[in-house]
Amino acid sequence: MTDALATRVLIVEDDEVWARSLGLYLEKNGFKIELESRGDLAVDRILSSKPAAVVLDCLLPGKDGFDVCRDVRTTYQGVIVMLTARDDDINQVLGLELGADDYIAKPAEPRVILARLRAHLRRAWPMLESGPDQLTFGRFRISHAARTVHLGDVEISFTTAEFELLWLLASHAGAILSRDDIQSSMRGIEHDGVDRSIDMRISRLRKRLGDDAETPNHIKTIRAKGYLFSTAAWG
Repeated sequence: MTDALATRVLIVEDDEVWARSLGLYLEKNGFKIELESRGDLAVDRILSSKPAAVVLDCLLPGKDGFDVCRDVRTTYQGVIVMLTARDDDINQVLGLELGADDYIAKPAEPRVILARLRAHLRRAWPMLESGPDQLTFGRFRISHAARTVHLGDVEISFTTAEFELLWLLASHAGAILSRDDIQSSMRGIEHDGVDRSIDMRISRLRKRLGDDAETPNHIKTIRAKGYLFSTAAWG
């Protein structure tokens, strides 16, 4: 798992003390952690940020974990590990039938959760990482092997850094990538909050693709979150 995006884990748990404790343990073992305490907010977060894995408690305010799993599973392709304080076969079967990859009874040792996450991500991430060589969205086509970009019949030239950024965005189309995600994936370091090189490259990408600088349709800015490559509006 060399790509930083493969280490992003969302913990959906209303016990904040336990969630933070688990999060710190996972962070010490190389994961980037986000926390959510409500089930009714978890669905949008999972579908918008598309973390590599979700650690999902069954009993949550607003919407229980089973409903969250059901709502996201048809479109979310990452790993879902469900947690519950109820250690019975019925709940385990229900969770797995709804599409969860694993089911762990609480109280669970953080090292057990870590081991399960690593095992599932080792199986899931190579498929995500290899992925298709060419991506197509309407008139837009990008080939990683040939390192070409076409908009309709027109081939557009990019620098190496611009192409890699465009490929990263396009290969995660529909997901919001933060500046930290992009910086970590492309340079192996976290964004320091000051470096504007990513913003400048995004601006150049938009210009080359004919995207409107004020109201872009193709590479959108999601305020306070990052950038999103849209799958629509390519004609």
